[in-house]
Amino acid sequence: MVKAIVGANWGDEGKGKITDFYAGQADIVVRFQGGANAGHTIINNYGKFALHLLPSGVFQPDTTNVIGNGVALDIRKLAKEYDSIVAAGVPAPKLLVSERAQVMLPVHILLDTYEEARLADKAFGSTKSGISPFYADKYAKIGLQVCELFDEEILRERVHKITQYKNLIIQHVYHQELIDEDALLAELHEQRDLIAPFKADTAQFLRTADKAGKQILLEGQLGSLKDPDAGIYPMVTSSSTLAGYGAVGAGVAPWAIREVIVVTKAYSSAVGAGEFVSEIFDDEADAMRNHGGDAGEYGATTGRPRRMGWFDAVASRYGCAVQGATGVVLTAIDCLNYLDEIKVCVGYEIDGVVTRDFPVTPLLRKAKPVYVTLPGFPGAELRGAKTFAELPQTAQDYVRFIEKELEVPVTLVSVGPRREELIDLTAHA
Repeated sequence: MVKAIVGANWGDEGKGKITDFYAGQADIVVRFQGGANAGHTIINNYGKFALHLLPSGVFQPDTTNVIGNGVALDIRKLAKEYDSIVAAGVPAPKLLVSERAQVMLPVHILLDTYEEARLADKAFGSTKSGISPFYADKYAKIGLQVCELFDEEILRERVHKITQYKNLIIQHVYHQELIDEDALLAELHEQRDLIAPFKADTAQFLRTADKAGKQILLEGQLGSLKDPDAGIYPMVTSSSTLAGYGAVGAGVAPWAIREVIVVTKAYSSAVGAGEFVSEIFDDEADAMRNHGGDAGEYGATTGRPRRMGWFDAVASRYGCAVQGATGVVLTAIDCLNYLDEIKVCVGYEIDGVVTRDFPVTPLLRKAKPVYVTLPGFPGAELRGAKTFAELPQTAQDYVRFIEKELEVPVTLVSVGPRREELIDLTAHA
C-alpha cells in the first residue's frame, strides 16, 4: 500500500518528523519532487538533523530510501548529506536513486543566483538552490538525466549543447563569466562516480514492491500553497507539491495511493515571499517564532527567520482539499503554551464580503483575516502527554475546533519535536 505525507500550507509543517515516525512501519520511503531548496528537521536518538534530499526514512535501518524521478537531484549535496549522517553514527542507509532523475547542474545554481539579483526587490525569495532554472530546463527538454551520465557520447553532446545555450544567457543577460565546457564535463564525471552505487530503475522497484504488499511512503516537500498550479502563484516552487504528483514523481500507479496524510502546524509559518493572510509582525511574531520548537522558527535550509501567523483555517482547509487528505497531523501545539488566548483565522474579508473559500492570488492580495479567539493553555506542559485526555481541556478544544474547520479527521497530534512525542487520536479516541 502507498501512503503520501504532504504539507497543507507553505511548507515547514513538520513533515520530516511525521515521515520519520511512519517510516518505522514502512518498508520504503520515497522523495518524489523538489530538491535541496527545503529541509526536514528530525530529532532522534542519533541527534538533530536537517535533511534536504535524503528521504526521512534514512534513520530506520530496515527501510529502503528512494529518490524518485521527480526530484531535482543535486548529487554533490546528496553525497555530502549521506556522508554527514553516517559520520554522526547513523548506520549507512539503504538508498536508491532513479536513473530517470534529472541532474542539478552548477549552472542552474548560478542562474538562480543571477536572476534573484537581477530582480532585486521583486525577487521570488528563492533559496538559490537552482530549482527554477532546473525545472525550466527539464520541461524545455535540455536537462540531463542520471542515466545519461553513464553514456559518454551522449554526455559530451549534451554538455556541449547546454554550455552553448547557457553561455548566451550568461553573456547577454547577466554579463557574468562564461561556463567552461571541459570543467563542466569533468565535474559531471566526478558526480557520475558519486551516484553510481545508488543508480537504479526505482519505478520498477516500487511497482514490484507494491505488488508484493510492501508499505511505501511518499514524502512531499513544501506544501499545497507552494504548488505551481494550486498555490499562491507566482510565489510558488517549480514542482508540484501535491500528493497526486507522487504517482508521477515516484513512478507508482495513481490508484496505488490509498492514504494521504496532510501535515499542518497549530499555527502558521512560511519562508519566502508570497501572500500570507494571517501573518503577524514585530514583537508578536518574534514571540511566536522564538517559542517554535527547540531552535525556534528558522528555515532548515537557509536559516532565515520564518514568517509567522495565526492558524489559517481557510488556507489549511483548501490545502487539505487539493491534497485529497484522508487524515491530518497537527504539529507544534506545545509551542503555543505561552499564550492566554489563541486566534484562528476562519474567513477572509475581500471587498467587504467574508468568504471561507481560498481565492486566487489577485483576490488573496486584498484579503483581510477574520478571527475567532479561543482560550489558551498558558504554562501547560504538553510534551509529557501520552494520550489526548492528558492534554488540558482548552488544548483539546483547540484541536477539535481546527478539526471541525478542516473537515478532515485529525489523527495525530505532535506535542514535541521528537519522534515519540506524538498522540494517536485513533488509538485514544
